[in-house]
Parts: sequence; structure tokens; C-alpha cells
Amino acid sequence: METAYQAKLELFAANAQNVKSEFSWHNAQINRLAALLYTAENRNADAQAIRYCYDLLKEKTGFFSQFRGNLGVCIAALLALSGDPSKQLNDTLSVYEQMKEAKFRASDYLVIAAHQIAAHSADGNYGTAIERAKIFYDRMKSRHYFLTGQDDYIYAALLGLSSLDVESSVERMEQLYSLLKPEFGASNRLQALTQVLVLGEDSTETASRLLLLQEDFRRRGLRLDKEYTLTSLGILSLLPAERETVVRTVEETYEFLREQKGFGSFWLTKQEVLLYSAALAAYKQIEDIQKGLLTASLSTSLTSIVIAQQSASAAAAASAAAAASSSSSD
Repeated sequence: METAYQAKLELFAANAQNVKSEFSWHNAQINRLAALLYTAENRNADAQAIRYCYDLLKEKTGFFSQFRGNLGVCIAALLALSGDPSKQLNDTLSVYEQMKEAKFRASDYLVIAAHQIAAHSADGNYGTAIERAKIFYDRMKSRHYFLTGQDDYIYAALLGLSSLDVESSVERMEQLYSLLKPEFGASNRLQALTQVLVLGEDSTETASRLLLLQEDFRRRGLRLDKEYTLTSLGILSLLPAERETVVRTVEETYEFLREQKGFGSFWLTKQEVLLYSAALAAYKQIEDIQKGLLTASLSTSLTSIVIAQQSASAAAAASAAAAASSSSSD
């Protein structure tokens, strides 16, 4: 393993402990996502800055606001990394309200979607991105009525921010869905996968490369085709690297993280550690792109997709945990 990459993995492990110490009573997976966000930028997690932004959320929003819900620590980390937390929060709250006016429903997923649009809209042109996100969402809903829901908001926002043509992109997603359905079944995870794939390079080899990677990982005893990790497999299939390199990097990352404090089998499931391993492996390839191997636009796109995918997985896990807690208390 390269020395620089090992240092990045050590940084992630240290960041996870740092965030955990400040937010010990909060959702553990959300805390690790906050740590990952800092690691992606090669920065030490500033727990005090995250705490300041978390308190800012409480000051600026009501008690029952989704901004203070399951993803609160993640949102606080994003604000802390923005450089201007107050402005970023105000912009995000504005976009959130505009998205609700566009008939998106309040949820953790909408919070992340609103932040994406607020943070990445060119020249603050939120209206165009929101309108395009709603069109993408409605088109997906028309194709898969029962599968399309709030968990699609994050990718709808990314699609709205992109320069992709709506009709041809939705048609491409449908083609990928039909092509991959025999392998993965009709499901939410497959729909999310097609959204990830259409955001990447529009290549006829997309699906075949993904299936080859799936088999490569299976031979190593690593299943990235499960509920929360299938979109990770999609991201890895978009990386401009040899399959063997991608698989080896994920495997080495997984093995290294398992040895770190708080990442052992007693604490985390194999699937969650694979989720982080795939993200960190993707970031490594993205850094290579940034060194000039490929275009900066692809680098930016992949970074956004990884953050969206991790946020969506964390939101889903947090929602499931909240539902389980509510059920057990009834």
C-alpha cells in the first residue's frame, strides 16, 4: 500500500474517533460519514467547528426541523467545510423551502438534496437546478411509480445540477434497469444504481464492466452487490482504472480498516466497512485524476457522486434505525 494512501486511511480512522468523542450520543454511522467528508479533503476533523455548526442548526431551525434530525452531524460537517457556515446554511434553508414548494416532501433526503443544490449551483441559480431535479424525479416516477420516493431526492438533485438531457438520460436509466434487472432484481437499489451510472460516462461498456467487477469482488469474498453497497459498485465501475487495481485497493482498504480502533467486527458489519472502503478507494482514484490523468470535470462529478451515495446510504440506515427504535418502543 502506498504510504500516502495509508496515511489517508489512518486519518479517516482518527477522524472517526474524533467526531465520535464530540457526538457520542448521535448516530454512529452519521458520525463516520462526517469523518469521511473531512478525510476526502485530507483534513483533520475539527470537532469544535462541527459542534459550532450543529449549534447553528439548532439556532436557525425549529425543534422538529429535519435539519436537526438523523443527519444533523453530517450537515454540520458540510457547513463547517464550506468556509462560510452561516451563508451556506441560509442558502440551503432557502433551497429546501423552494424544493418543498416544488412538491418535494420534507425528509432527511431532501436536506442533503437541498445542500447539494445550494453548494453547487452555478452563480446561485437554484431555480433551474430545482426545476430540473423535479422533472427528473417526475420522469423516474412515471417509469417506476412504486420504487421512486424520497430516497431518490439526492440523485434527482445531482441530475438536476448536471448538464444531462432529461429525456435521453431517463431513457438510458431505463435501458440500464432492464439490462441489469435479471442480475439484481426489480428494486430500489437497482434504481439508485442506474442513477449513479447515468451520471458517469455514457458508455456501452458501463453495465458489462460493473458485472465483471461484481464477479471480481465475489472471488475475493467481498460482496458489493448488497442493499447499501450496490451503488458503491456502480461508482467503482465508473473509475478510469484497471479492474484489478480497483479491487485490490478496496480489499487492502477493507483489511486495513478492520485493524483500526472502532472498525473491528464487534463494532461494524462487513457491509458498512466495505461502504467506507469503496468510498476511500474511489477518492484515491479521484486524486489521481486531479493530478492530470483525466479531466477535472470528471473528478468533480465523481466526488459529488461519492458524497451523494454515502449520504443516501447513511440516510437510509438512519431511517431504518429510527423506525426500528420507534417500533420497539410501541
